[in-house]
Amino acid sequence: ATQQTSAAKMVKKGAEKISRTQEVVAREYTIHLHKCLHHVGFKKRAPRAVKSVKEFAQKMMGTKDVRIDVKLNKHLWAHGVKAVDRRVRVRLSRKRNDDEDAKEKLYTLCTHVPVDSYKGLGVTVVDE
Repeated sequence: ATQQTSAAKMVKKGAEKISRTQEVVAREYTIHLHKCLHHVGFKKRAPRAVKSVKEFAQKMMGTKDVRIDVKLNKHLWAHGVKAVDRRVRVRLSRKRNDDEDAKEKLYTLCTHVPVDSYKGLGVTVVDE
């Protein structure tokens, strides 16, 4: 009888819990692109870097709809198709979708954050 009551309590707690993926939030991350581009041919490195940033944003923010800012795309392609930077600092902002006919309520916007050094930078929450 005690096991049933504890299981019922667990269900109630789960129902009260608010999903964190529904909040509007912005965080800064450092993406280690060198790992993502290992063993990738020269002519596919910059396109793969863009895909890796999108995939990273999907994992971190939990949204399928990921949009990459023009400046971030320009930064990834700055040295050509094959000489992509080893790391990139990115601000991921989860925002509300204003489209009424959109499939998802939220989308993620990825923007570039220029930094001098990547040393000692962790994940930081940004107030917008």
